Amino acid sequence: MSEPSPILPDFLIGFLEFSAYLFVFSIGLIVLWLAFLYVVDRAQTADAIRHNYPVIGRLRGLFLHLGKFFRQYFFAFDREEMPFNRAQREYVYRASRDEDNTIAFGSTRHIQEPGSVLFVNCPYPKLDVESTEPEPVIIGPYCREPFEHACIFNISGMSYGALSKPAVRALSHGAHAAGCWLNTGEGGLSPWHLEGGAELVFQIGTAKYGVRDEYGNLSDEKLREVAAHPQVRMFEIKLSQGAKPGKGGILPAEKVTEEIARIRGIPPHKPSLSPNRHPEIDSNDDLIGMIRRIRHVTGKPVGFKTVIGAWGWLDALFMRINELGPEQAAPDFITIDSADGGSGAAPMTLMDYVGLPISESLPLVIDRLEAHGLRERIRVIASGKLIDAGSVAWALCTGADFVASARGFMFSLGCIQALQCHRNTCPTGVTTHNPRLQTGLDPMEKAERVASYARHIEHEVGVIAHSCGVRNPRELRRFHARIVQADGSSIPLDELYDHKRLAERH
Repeated sequence: MSEPSPILPDFLIGFLEFSAYLFVFSIGLIVLWLAFLYVVDRAQTADAIRHNYPVIGRLRGLFLHLGKFFRQYFFAFDREEMPFNRAQREYVYRASRDEDNTIAFGSTRHIQEPGSVLFVNCPYPKLDVESTEPEPVIIGPYCREPFEHACIFNISGMSYGALSKPAVRALSHGAHAAGCWLNTGEGGLSPWHLEGGAELVFQIGTAKYGVRDEYGNLSDEKLREVAAHPQVRMFEIKLSQGAKPGKGGILPAEKVTEEIARIRGIPPHKPSLSPNRHPEIDSNDDLIGMIRRIRHVTGKPVGFKTVIGAWGWLDALFMRINELGPEQAAPDFITIDSADGGSGAAPMTLMDYVGLPISESLPLVIDRLEAHGLRERIRVIASGKLIDAGSVAWALCTGADFVASARGFMFSLGCIQALQCHRNTCPTGVTTHNPRLQTGLDPMEKAERVASYARHIEHEVGVIAHSCGVRNPRELRRFHARIVQADGSSIPLDELYDHKRLAERH
């Protein structure tokens, strides 16, 4: 009886066996390659997403690259995202990496959209050899220790607690390298603020973190301790901020670590909620009294930060200051914040509906100071979504002495606008206290990006100034910029914001 013939011929069986071995070998190579990429991604710290999410994080770069091709046909353009669009974020990323910000084939900005700013170029712009460095500005000339500062672009208030330890360390070192100041935010003075050697603005929030006694009241002794640090150059009383005008700070329990609680002077592992205003400041006289008290105790310039909504109180405040004498009664500076949100998390209702945007509030405050003869006595700091050279130059044209940014510097740290600032799950390590996620943020490497971003803004604002025919940004005036109106035409700022006309009207 003959043997049954095989179902498959020998050559086909051999081919299938070879294919099987090849498949297993290929899978092995892929596994080894992925393991190699995993080790590489975990070892590097230039990209926090790849560090915290090895291999998978690489897909983000691929999708970002492919996204511009898909958006061309199917999806939104770069400038249609909120609160900061992709074009704005990429601008900061390139500046922080010290890359060229040159683009091709024309602007993607809607330059005839109502509200857009356009700068008036001069037919004979200044040559680079004719440019000068911005002159230092003295803040608090009547203090025992005035603050003289030249840098136009500075870091706005972000607390240690809201930000991670490596983020604060990077900001401190980066600010020192760039020569700009770093605002501590309302969370107190940490060793990480001091570490890099930057000049600091100490912010006093409604809970008095870092300068409170056991009952939560402002402590003169604690004020002296903070002021004893030479790096602390000014004190800022926070009346309100853009993220939550009319509401105090919010720090969830998972962010109140033992160290943060010790720095702030509060119980650990419990939510930290600040009052919605300073209990002892209920009038203009109370505000003036607080300013004078802190200035007397510390000997350093004192100002306040606020979002403008109702503004009649400003006239009353400035009149009262003139009655008492501007030398001692006036704040040394006022920080104007925009009402359309900030680095802090807040109820949507407050972000969306309460307060005025800086485009309206900044010229209003400048004009009221001019009308009361206080413009030279009180310095003005503009804050609120001013993250690129054009918006900074607009603020200087409008009359600001300095600009401060929070979210711009968060982007320089690697923030990708994941919108998880309040959840302790920030994938880039900027706003989380999860040790695993923090490892992707190398403080020394990110400090270089912070400094590079600040320098790029200063340089590019200077480029705008030269185009307008002035030697440096501090010479920019309102007639150097125009605002696009509803019909597509533009009007100069000095006509749009005629403070004499406004003073007569009001």
